[in-house]
Amino acid sequence: MKCYVLDTSAILTLRDNEPGAEQVADLLYRAERGQVKVLISFISLMEVLYRVWKDEGVQEGRLAYEQVQSLPLTIIHENPSLLEKAAAVKATERLSSADAWIAATAIVEEATLVHKDPEYESLQCSQLVLPLKRKKL
Repeated sequence: MKCYVLDTSAILTLRDNEPGAEQVADLLYRAERGQVKVLISFISLMEVLYRVWKDEGVQEGRLAYEQVQSLPLTIIHENPSLLEKAAAVKATERLSSADAWIAATAIVEEATLVHKDPEYESLQCSQLVLPLKRKKL
């Protein structure tokens, strides 16, 4: 079965109804029907919580966190093989620690990484790149 890992940017794209939200929603719709598997890294939960909290307040942050947990996806938690792969990614790629965990999740799970972050460009894994948010003039 085809497997996808949603980067934090993909989750926030869906939440904020940005360009690419329909692609993320379609993946989740297909996951709900058992047609694909959708995963997220444990670190994305923290990123959603802190980013929304920082921008919109603690209540909205907690709500966003709860909403992510209600989606038809599987949360991948830290484990020894994932830790080793995340360390290798961090040592060889120009990524933040959080992005290294997310990338490692896609690599270990042999999944397509769904994101809108140019930082992942050099990563050697299957990728579905969402459109970048349009800047307002």
